[in-house]
This record gives sequence, C-alpha cells and structure tokens, in this order.
Amino acid sequence: MHFNRLTAWIALALVLGVATGYVCHAMAPNAAAAKEWGDHFSVVAGIFLHLVKMIIAPLVFATLVAGIAGMDDESRVGRMGARAMAWFIGASFVSLLLGLLWANALQPGAGLRLPLPDAQATTHLKTSSLNVKDFLLNVFPTSIVSAMATNSVLQIVVFSLFFGFGLRAVKSHVDPALVSAIDALVLVMIKVTDFVMLFAPVGVFAAVAAAIAVQGLDVLGSYARFILSFFVALGSLWLVLIAAGYLVLRGRVFHLLKLLKEPALIGFSTASSEAAYPKTLEQLQRFGVRREVSGFVLPLGYAFNLDGSMMYLTFAVLFVAQVYGIQMPLATQLTLLLFLMLSSKGMAGVSRASLVVIAATLPMFGVPEAGLLLILGVDVLLDMGRTGTNVIGNSIATAVIAQWEGKLDGPQAIARDWPVADRPVAVPVKAPGTV
Repeated sequence: MHFNRLTAWIALALVLGVATGYVCHAMAPNAAAAKEWGDHFSVVAGIFLHLVKMIIAPLVFATLVAGIAGMDDESRVGRMGARAMAWFIGASFVSLLLGLLWANALQPGAGLRLPLPDAQATTHLKTSSLNVKDFLLNVFPTSIVSAMATNSVLQIVVFSLFFGFGLRAVKSHVDPALVSAIDALVLVMIKVTDFVMLFAPVGVFAAVAAAIAVQGLDVLGSYARFILSFFVALGSLWLVLIAAGYLVLRGRVFHLLKLLKEPALIGFSTASSEAAYPKTLEQLQRFGVRREVSGFVLPLGYAFNLDGSMMYLTFAVLFVAQVYGIQMPLATQLTLLLFLMLSSKGMAGVSRASLVVIAATLPMFGVPEAGLLLILGVDVLLDMGRTGTNVIGNSIATAVIAQWEGKLDGPQAIARDWPVADRPVAVPVKAPGTV
C-alpha cells in the first residue's frame, strides 16, 4: 500500500500533535494554564476550519450544476438514469441509517464529554426545537446570496438543482461558454480544495495538540474506539450491499467481488475513488457489463452513490455530539438523516468531501463546528475504509443496472463492446478450485 505525501504529513502531524500536547499538559502547573495552551493551538486550528468553510458554497454549486448540465441525452438514459437513481437513493438511505444505528449502539464518543466551546455553549439547546415543518420551510431559499453567505448547503443544493436543469433545458440556445465556465469553475474549486487541504497537517497538529494539552492522553482512548466502531459499521454495510447484489445477480456477485479486489485495494490505499476508477471500469467490462451502461452509471454513481462516505456522515456527526455530551432525540436524528440525504449529493471527486459536508452540518444541528477538528486527525484511516466501500458499492450498483437493462453478458462481451485499440486484455474465467 502506498500513502500519498499529504497522508504521510497528516500522520506525522497527528503524532507530533499528541507529543506536543502531552508536553504542554504535563508542564502546565494547573488546569487554567493547560487551557491557555489549548487556546493558543485552537487559534491555528480555527484558521484551517475557516478555510474549509470558505469553499463550501461554490463547491456545492459548481459540482452539482456541472453534473446535471453534462448528462447525456440518449434514448435509454431516462430509464437507466431513473433506475440508477432509485438504487442510489435506497443505498444512500440504508448507509446513513446504518451509520446512525451503529453510532447509537456503540456510542463511540460517550464518556469523553469535552466542554462546549464558549461561543457554542448554548447552541445545543436549539436541537430540541428542530421539527419537520421548520426543516421543510428552510429547504427552499428566499435568496441564493443569503444561502451562500451563511453556507446553507441544503438551500444551495435546491437552487443548484433548479439552475442545473434550467441550464440543461436551454443549453442549445445559450452561449456554450456558459457551460464551459461552469465546468471550469468545478476544476478551479477542486484545485482550491486541494490547496486548502495542504494546510490539513497544520490543522491536525493544532487540533490534536489543543485537545491533549487540555485533556491529557485520556482523549486518545475515544479515537481508538471511534475507529474500531466505524470499521465494524462498514463491515455491516458490505454485507448489506453484497446481499442486495445477490438478490439481482445471484452467485455472480461473488465473481464480481473477486474482480474488484484490485480496484478496491487501489481505492483503499490511496483514499481516492478517482484513482480506482479506470481499473473499476475495466473490471466491470470483464464481468460482462456493456460499455454503454458502465460508461453512464459508474460516473453517475461517483456523484450520487458514495455508500461508505454516506455512512460516515451520520456516524461522525453523532460521534461529535456524543463527545460534547449533546443529546439528540430520535426525531432530530431522523431530520439529520434527511438533511444529509439531500445535502451530500454532488460532492464526489472532491478531496475530503465528507469533511466539507460535516463542517456545514454540525452548526445546523447545534453541534460545535470545532468538533470537525476532533475527527480530522484520524480521518485519513477512516477515508481509506470508506473509499474502498465506495468502489464496491458503485460497482455492484452498475452491475445490477446492467442486469435490469439486459446489458449484462459474459466475459466474451468485451470483444464486442470495446474498440480494438481500447480493449483490456481478456482474462479467462477459471472454474472454482482450479489454479
């Protein structure tokens, strides 16, 4: 496995943050002095947090509008797209629900009970007032300028949907430069996100050092519990995805999983779904998925069907709430699920997209947004697990849609689907038990 340079720096920052925080905690003569050290580190961590929040609005708008405006318009696209979206919505709901259930069952943040930041000390009281009526009214923006100014992600999503479909409807009558400008904005914002993430090691160091300086090494116990609990939850999601695939593909789903070992490993080791995309497409072709299906459904899945990332959203938000001792009633948790179901779409292909969504979600539900920094230090390990899960989930979804469309053939279909110059090398399928 190969860690990219940023991953290595974040891991180093995590270790240095623990060591620095421990020294400060040990040398502090009293709790007040330890808190003063923590406050110094928190300023640096807060700067990084502001940078993350800075990119939320333009990133959501650009990625979602470009995805809608760029959809193909072929005869089968409507039916295939509807089937794909039905699967994606169901898979997203199950992933979010499993994250919510496991976070409640395992309570990974319970017992830590960090004090609420002063600026957020009363915000948690707003959670109890959330209700379906207010949530539905707040879905629709009265001003897109206001929505972007306040980083109201859900309202930005709603406007982006209307704008994207409006642009698609008049695309043949407007200057192509407008569509190109949206596409260019996506590239710019992805690059800006990459730039912001270059400061992640500094943010991780400061956040971890601040927590350790105030709380001591006891704070690390909850991280170990958090990581283990999340991978247990991911394991249950794998079982659900494989079972759903088996209902449609029957025994062939296990052959698909065997073919997906390499792209899943690429995704896991690089924490990048995009790095695994070419190999995933090739292995789906080997499995027998026609190119016309894989070329449409797989990219769509990358935008709307990141199962591992979806599970992480509810799991991480509830973890942060538990860390601060904030109680979320069942109704609030269901509202959280619905909010994340809508607000997380269109964020694929963006570095640490889950963190961006979590950063926008925490304050909406009365959870201190500084809690994002609590999970940032270990997010690298969690990102590896959820990225591998994203690869598996999208591949199963693509194969299922191909089966429903009657476009799932045997390995011999590769020669018919691919141009000669682009054909992957065919690998003969061996009988079970042969070498």
